[in-house]
Amino acid sequence: MPKAMTKSQVIDHLAKKTQTTKKFSQQFVDELVGLAYKEAKNSFTIPGLGKLVLVDRKERMGRNPATGESILIPAKKVLKFRIAKAAKDAILPKK
Repeated sequence: MPKAMTKSQVIDHLAKKTQTTKKFSQQFVDELVGLAYKEAKNSFTIPGLGKLVLVDRKERMGRNPATGESILIPAKKVLKFRIAKAAKDAILPKK
C-alpha cells in the first residue's frame, strides 16, 4: 500500500501544479489550515473536499473494559470532518 504524502511533498506538488514557489505554496497551506482552525466553530467548508463541523455529543453510559463496571461518559464537544459527496464519488468505486 502506498504511503501518504508528507507535508513537504504536498507543498512541492502544489508549487509545480500552480507554477508558484514552494514558499508561496507553504504560506497558502498554512493560511488555509489557520483559517480552518479559526472558523471550525462555525463550520468550515472546503468545496469539493468536505466540511469541519463542531458537534455536541450527549452524555452516555459506557463500560470500563478492564473491570466491566458501567460508567457515565460526560457530554462534550467534538470536531468532525464530513466528506463531500463529490470526494466520495471520486475516491470510492461505484457499486
